[in-house]
Amino acid sequence: MAILSEEDRVVVIRFGHDWDSQCMVMDETLWRIAEKVKKFAVIYLVDTTQVPDFDTMYELYDRCTTMFFFRNKHIMIDLGTGNNNKIHWPITDQQEVIDLIEIVYRGARKGKGLVVSPKDYSTKYKY
Repeated sequence: MAILSEEDRVVVIRFGHDWDSQCMVMDETLWRIAEKVKKFAVIYLVDTTQVPDFDTMYELYDRCTTMFFFRNKHIMIDLGTGNNNKIHWPITDQQEVIDLIEIVYRGARKGKGLVVSPKDYSTKYKY
């Protein structure tokens, strides 16, 4: 319902499980920035155990997934990982998450469905 009703702010949704350690890390980051981004974003946490409807719709196969929506439209973000639909790892840096939400907000307000991340995450996990 939040995706449908929010007109002027980005809807940030963290899909996952409340008991998962990765989700707890991301939840902590989102909780800490919620007050700072409240003018242009609203944050929701969805436990996929309790609401499994989104699993197939958004291909939620990872432990912790964060997605962005604006005016009932999924906003994709190019992170340099090849998957532009979602962030599937926890981010601990508060400013990093604020920058991502801000870039999504600015692009979405201009009608863009795909925005480019200010940081390239392609080397996030080096093998």
